[in-house]
Amino acid sequence: MSKTIPSPTEHNTAACRSSRHTRVQHVIAADESSLVELETLLATLPLCSTGRVFIEIPDSSAQRDIAVPPRMVLTWLDRSRRSGAPGTGRGCASGEALSRAVIAWADEMLCDDGDATRIHLLGGYLGTVDIVEHLTGVRGIDPSHIRTPARYGLSSAR
Repeated sequence: MSKTIPSPTEHNTAACRSSRHTRVQHVIAADESSLVELETLLATLPLCSTGRVFIEIPDSSAQRDIAVPPRMVLTWLDRSRRSGAPGTGRGCASGEALSRAVIAWADEMLCDDGDATRIHLLGGYLGTVDIVEHLTGVRGIDPSHIRTPARYGLSSAR
């Protein structure tokens, strides 16, 4: 008796266990102003999704329970505990911790084949612009693979 293996794009328990299943990693960036959008996005991901979620918050009081797929890692970035630009003595500005974390992750973990990564940038405009510029300019990611809020007017808006 042979088993039917689901198509690579179908997400269910059998597909996720199959060696033929096409795995796509996600990198998702958000801040305290986009938590509702983030939770909506996370709720639409298949349970077998893998990747990273970065959330920048002003301080630890903004941290709350966020449900992520079991194979995804959630990292909280508390601005009140981070420094700003090196040598300035300033505190971390809004978007700064998020852009540093996502850019560092991309430089270390993003494979040459950016097609296998879905990038969702929900954070504030300044951090998002820095991330998009780095991913497209330095990493060579096609802007069509990056999803940003349409209100930002970036070429990657989808």
